[in-house]
Amino acid sequence: MTYGGQLSFLRRKYTQDIAGADVVVSGLPFDAATTFRPGTRLGPQAIRAASVQLAEISDSAFPYNINPFETLAVADYGDCYFDSGYPEHAVDVILEHARKLLQQDVTMLTLGGDHFITYPLLKAHAEKFGPLALIHFDAHVDTWPDDGQRLDHGSMFLRAKNEGLIDTSRSIQLGIRSFSDSDHGFTVLTAPWIQEHGSAQAVSEIRRVVGDHQAYLTFDIDCLDPAFAPGTGTPVAGGLSSSEALAITRALVDFNIIAMDVVEVAPAYDHAEITAIAAATLAHDFICQLAIRKNSRYSAPD
Repeated sequence: MTYGGQLSFLRRKYTQDIAGADVVVSGLPFDAATTFRPGTRLGPQAIRAASVQLAEISDSAFPYNINPFETLAVADYGDCYFDSGYPEHAVDVILEHARKLLQQDVTMLTLGGDHFITYPLLKAHAEKFGPLALIHFDAHVDTWPDDGQRLDHGSMFLRAKNEGLIDTSRSIQLGIRSFSDSDHGFTVLTAPWIQEHGSAQAVSEIRRVVGDHQAYLTFDIDCLDPAFAPGTGTPVAGGLSSSEALAITRALVDFNIIAMDVVEVAPAYDHAEITAIAAATLAHDFICQLAIRKNSRYSAPD
């Protein structure tokens, strides 16, 4: 039943025995780096709960008309454990969590948590893959001044750049509605730019910048306008609609994306699961696209 039963992501098996898995979903319920409203530690639970309807229609997932689980073995690893009394341990805890999974040659799909979690995830992935392109959906640039130590969900991508984890010349930020003294080499597409030029042109810009470089996809749910994502800690008016964002992300099917996270869902501020449903849909689509890339027989539906 959609309204009962185990609330793993897309009803996948809860297990930490991931031998043979293609994709591992895990939650990082950490929100000690927030600068406004807290509560994203409850995001993974909310996203899982919102995924039940998507699980019900997985035999013909929209808009791809495939069952991704015929191609991919997907496991829900559960949540990474944090001792809330020691927030300064978060980087090491997340780093070790990601290393453990990546040693199994799986693709990570991570549910946040605040956006700071992306920094240690990038660190672990860069250890394995080298410097990555970053495809970053957000209201905020997240490149404000950083001293290399602070827990701050608004500065970690400057740290990632300074540590060589990402190649900013190959990286792009979309939906932005904030300023920084420097773009630090990123290509920045503001929300007004996307609304004026359209989703197709945004995809063309992503293709121009990222090319076939290995890329990490991070989606801060506050990229969406608060009308479509009220359940987040730092909402900013004037963002993308759900349909605009999905039009862009669904066009990334042939990109070389090696991992994804969806972050900043704060269910205490949500209404009717609007935000969690958007986040679950974005994560579900990523799994579908991985299945498509693995299955060369796929052809897009009319």
